This record gives sequence, C-alpha cells and structure tokens, in this order.
Amino acid sequence: MRIDEAATAYTRHLADVRRLSPATVRAYSSDLANLIAVCGIVEVGEIALEDLREWLWQAVQAGDARATIARRTAAIRGFFAWALENGAITEDPSLRLVAPKRGRTLPRVATADALTDVLGRLADAAAEGEPIALRDHAIMELLYGSAVRVSELCGLDLDDIDAERRTARVLGKGSKERVVPFGVPALRAVDAYVVRGRSTLLARRTAVAGQPALFLGARGGRIAPRTVYTLVARELGPALGGTIGPHALRHSAATHLLDGGADLRAVQEILGHASLGTTQIYTHVSSERLAASYRLAHPRA
Repeated sequence: MRIDEAATAYTRHLADVRRLSPATVRAYSSDLANLIAVCGIVEVGEIALEDLREWLWQAVQAGDARATIARRTAAIRGFFAWALENGAITEDPSLRLVAPKRGRTLPRVATADALTDVLGRLADAAAEGEPIALRDHAIMELLYGSAVRVSELCGLDLDDIDAERRTARVLGKGSKERVVPFGVPALRAVDAYVVRGRSTLLARRTAVAGQPALFLGARGGRIAPRTVYTLVARELGPALGGTIGPHALRHSAATHLLDGGADLRAVQEILGHASLGTTQIYTHVSSERLAASYRLAHPRA
C-alpha cells in the first residue's frame, strides 16, 4: 500500500473508529503529510527506521519544540502499528524510534484581580447593549466560570444551558459528554446576551431557521474558535503578556479552584481530564503561588 493511501485510511480510522477529537486528527494528519513530503510517495513497507530518524532530525534542526517532536513520534508509532495490524507492512520500523522527553512547563495563570478587571471592563461595554459586546462578555465569563475548552464552548447549543441548575452540557475529547457548573456572573452575562444580543446576530444570517448554536459569529453562524482566540488575546493578553489563548482561562479557573480549597477529583471532573495526573499540574501552580506569597510576606523567607 502506498503511504499516501495508508495515511488517508489511518486518519479516517482515527476519526471514525477511535473517535479522536478533530484537532488531534488534524495534527496527526499534518504529521503524516510532513513525513510523506520528506520520504516521497513510496510503499509503506519501504520506509526504514533511518528514514524516520532523519525526519525527526529535520524537525529538530527546524527548531520545533520538544512537545511537537514527541507528538510526531506518537503519531508515527500509531500509524505504523495500525499498518502492521492491517497487513500493510510485515515489520514496524518505528518500534526503536525514541522521542525526546517532554519538558513540563507550568501553565500561565491570570490572578483573580486581573480577571476581575478584565471582566468588569467587558461588563461595562456590554451594558451599552451592542450585540458583539454582549456576546464577548458572556464568552469570557463562561470560559472562566466553567473552565471549558474553546471547542466545547463553540459547540454549545441553546438547550445545553440549564439556567435553573447553572450548568452546561458539553461534548469533550473523545466525544465524551459531561455537565459542568458555572456561577451567577456567567449566567447573568449569558442571559443578557441571549435576550438582547443573539437575535440581532441571528438576523444577519441568510438561513435563519434551525440555528441551535448558543454563540454566534458576526454573520449569524456558529462562532469559530479563531474568533474566541482573538477575543481572549485582545482582552487578557495585556494582563499576562505575550500570546494568550482561551486555555489561559481554563488554567486560571482550575488553579483558582484549587487555591480556594476544591477537591482535586472534583476539579478533574469539571475539566474532563481522563487522568488525574493531568489535573495534578495545577497543584504545582498553586504551590508556586503559595511559595511566592510566602517569600514576599514572611520576615524569615
């Protein structure tokens, strides 16, 4: 089987059988496309360990991050394991491929005071009644109030919000559904947007009927993740410095929950992490913040 044909079949397998998230499938597909660009259109069985090592070395020389190279290694190992299982090859050349160890960096977290300032400024803008301002305030409040991923937020429909219980039903990674709580400020912001802003945005859409999305773009369709990225970068970037995305609000919410005494298992469920180990990184963030406070305040620090 040619490698391009095998890559297409494998990415279809990831999406339809393993039901990985679209973002993961795109990343793995991009990695395979990059491998094909380096090795050319050849039979899968013609690729040797040396070819894979050369491919990774080129990524190192290009300055790719260790996490990116580690993901590429995982993508290729998965691809060749699948190819072996389906009879496309008789020997797996990736078994001895060594990935660099991932360097674990602590997530960037905004302080509660900084977020209060940002959300207060957005609330003031939303009070004018402009639909986009109402939407942006609701998005930021819900991202921080519920700690959902940007893909989960963009996928929300109107009936996913339970105003009485103050919960949102989201579809997470691996198509796993969970219910997350959020607070009164987020509920008020979402209500204001739905009542005063959403209908105006919806009216800009040609095909109005049957649009279930909660958050809409400027043209009335379901909001795109890129729009949310732009919003968060604009509003939160000055507070944290550098390039900031929606995950910064998720990191901040998780850290502030633990700072406030929330149980680690409860935070794991809210975030939708499959492994408790993934959630535990936020305990390190809380410890760092505690140590920093100690050094600033204690006379014997």
